[in-house]
Amino acid sequence: MALRALTNVKTLGRLRHQQIRGLQTFTLPDLSYDYGALEPAISGEIMQLHHQKHHQTYITNYNKALEQLDDAIAKGDASTAVKLQSAIKFNGGGHVNHSIFWKNLAPTREGGGEPPHGSLGWAIDQHFGSMEKLVAKMNAEGAAVQGSGWVWLAVDKELKRLVVETTANQDPLVTKGASLVPLVGIDVWEHAYYLQYKNVRPDYLKNIWKVINWKYASEVYEKECP
Repeated sequence: MALRALTNVKTLGRLRHQQIRGLQTFTLPDLSYDYGALEPAISGEIMQLHHQKHHQTYITNYNKALEQLDDAIAKGDASTAVKLQSAIKFNGGGHVNHSIFWKNLAPTREGGGEPPHGSLGWAIDQHFGSMEKLVAKMNAEGAAVQGSGWVWLAVDKELKRLVVETTANQDPLVTKGASLVPLVGIDVWEHAYYLQYKNVRPDYLKNIWKVINWKYASEVYEKECP
């Protein structure tokens, strides 16, 4: 059942940087749609938990790690600074990845699932043969991710070429190459689908394409490949 307007995420705070004691921190981004707006592809319950609980936890832990790093640097504590890098990568990556993920989704009434036209649609046909072949490739690679991670459609801004990549855990796409810009990222952690699809990840991957925001992906592509 779609959640009512009282759960509208526009009230939850904007993606912005705050200054606390001179240290830059991060806050939970708004969504441009209600939690229940992606049903039946993704349930409102999953969206609310995913956004309010999981994403918020990454942000909280990222800010905490950054504060600890700032303190360690101020004290000249190199050992602690090094130890904090894994927490910064994991939680910072979780924040970066989810901030992209929310933009990659849109209700069907707002164009979610409508295939791209223009330059991105042409590039998909050129590099993968067709939209259907791209979807099949991403579904196969996403289903094959062991444990948790992400599957991405990206553009290599140096080679001007589309690629499909996977990343483990919360590693952001930049860890696969500095020239890679994410166009579509699909979360294949169980928290993204388990309440609705149980352990059948392929069903989740099949249905999420019904709410993929190709308009956003096209805007990013055209910016990187004018």
